[in-house]
Amino acid sequence: MSARIGIVTFPGSLDDADAARAVSVAGGKPIALWHGDDDLKKVDAVVLPGGFSYGDYLRCGAIARFAPVMTKVIEAANGGMPVLGICNGFQILCETHLLPGALTRNDHLHFICRDQKLRIENTSSDWTRDFAPGQEIVIPLKNGEGGYVADEATLDRLEGDGRVIARYLDVNPNGSYRDIAGICNERGNVVGLMPHPEHAIEDLTGPSTDGVFFFASVLTSLLSGARR
Repeated sequence: MSARIGIVTFPGSLDDADAARAVSVAGGKPIALWHGDDDLKKVDAVVLPGGFSYGDYLRCGAIARFAPVMTKVIEAANGGMPVLGICNGFQILCETHLLPGALTRNDHLHFICRDQKLRIENTSSDWTRDFAPGQEIVIPLKNGEGGYVADEATLDRLEGDGRVIARYLDVNPNGSYRDIAGICNERGNVVGLMPHPEHAIEDLTGPSTDGVFFFASVLTSLLSGARR
């Protein structure tokens, strides 16, 4: 039986259908979750997709943090369920404090859309197991508020604990501190990633198929019993 991967749709989500397609291509079963749901429909993992939840009012992800479904996502994440936040989903994870730090306006104050080169730094998280250590990949990046920031103590802790899961290569596109493109929590089940792996799963539509490995990784974690 395929693992059930929930894809949450908030008002303003743009990439929920793409995330569902990525789950299917990887071999999982996507399950639609609505922001107003009060249960997770027995899913094995959750993806918070990109977009502009609630129009990015107040701050990106600040209102989505209080959506009814997020109460269940937070509980499940704290219990060890794999959760991936992509772009706006990463912002939501920071707003919920499932991940430290924050995402702020790009340092050049412009929206950016480009194919971005990354290096995978951590292959022990539930969402990066199928990569090789140090593997370089290319996936799309599109954001206006994608600069990852945190205080020096938090950054040092993330680096020291090996919780930086991906780093920008060649160019820092948004001013993220220490070229950080993605991080995970201490347990490795919660990952936030600013670039969009769901847009790099098939040769027809992406700059590569590198993105599918994020979704395949969580299936590996779930099916092998490798979760923490």
